[in-house]
Amino acid sequence: MVDTLDDFCVALNRMLGDLPAPFAASRVDRGAIEKLVGKGSEHLLKSVLALVYRASEATNSEVNDGPAASGEADLLERLYPPAWESYQRHYHQVNGQYARVFPGVQAGLQYLQARGLKLACLTNKPTAFAQALLQAKGLDGFFDLTFGGDAFERKKPDPLPLLATCAALGTAPQRTLMIGDSSNDAQAAHAAGCPVLLVTYGYNHGEPIREVKADAYLDSLQQLMAPDS
Repeated sequence: MVDTLDDFCVALNRMLGDLPAPFAASRVDRGAIEKLVGKGSEHLLKSVLALVYRASEATNSEVNDGPAASGEADLLERLYPPAWESYQRHYHQVNGQYARVFPGVQAGLQYLQARGLKLACLTNKPTAFAQALLQAKGLDGFFDLTFGGDAFERKKPDPLPLLATCAALGTAPQRTLMIGDSSNDAQAAHAAGCPVLLVTYGYNHGEPIREVKADAYLDSLQQLMAPDS
């Protein structure tokens, strides 16, 4: 629904600036982040730290004409707690400021709501961040429920969050439509027994979305609307 890549860029790069060398002088761009988002904040943060560390080690190996230094896992494990605290702080500050709602989202949600359908937002983003983002973008009023990646024991692509959301909505999975933008969403829907539509925008870990099995694909949520709407 919302393109948040620039929010991620700003928060992650500010976080890197808070860490010791070689992280402090490093930066990640949209292209790199696009391939990493979608599996929760913990996965994103660990992946960015590993990406920066390996790039630095590769450079050092070329300069020193030797193998990269060992100890990546230990170093990243030590860095993760301060990195997490920094990232949470910076993301809280920028959440929604650099993000934009994808075209057609608001019209599509208005159409679904007008038909009396119960809507839930299910994301791997932490619940507090998801709620604040929806509110900042004027989308919070469309959803009866919002669940983030910290709301359940497991995240998508595990079916648990989707099954729990169906239960909270009071709907059977086979009669609950999942609309997503990634293989995570599709895998969760298939495992939960929900029909699934995938939008062709979004991230999907840098892979073509139409290669992911789904019941249909949408270029815009406005395509959900009846022709005379």
